[in-house]
Amino acid sequence: MTYSTTEVWVLIASLAVGTFLIRFSFLGLIGDRPLPPIVLRLLRYTPAAVIPGMVAPLVLWPAATGGEPDAARMLAALVTLLVGMWRKQLILAFLAGAAALYAGLALMP
Repeated sequence: MTYSTTEVWVLIASLAVGTFLIRFSFLGLIGDRPLPPIVLRLLRYTPAAVIPGMVAPLVLWPAATGGEPDAARMLAALVTLLVGMWRKQLILAFLAGAAALYAGLALMP
């Protein structure tokens, strides 16, 4: 399916307006008021929910294997989880997981 130049720009403009309105609804309308304590408490968990939500499909259904789980990615996820729980450092956990993934891909058939 091909789109004309006008259709592409209308789509881009629509997405830009939609993104602006979503952000403005939170930042512009209630940005100068204090948030209730329960909202502040729940917002602390946003990064902890987003990262696994982005990574889980890449581990369980990786495109590189045609959607089939493989041992190298499972091992990398496990190493990342264990190092993160052990050292409590996100960057170190990511680096350990990346190292485990590359080692697993190199050593496993």
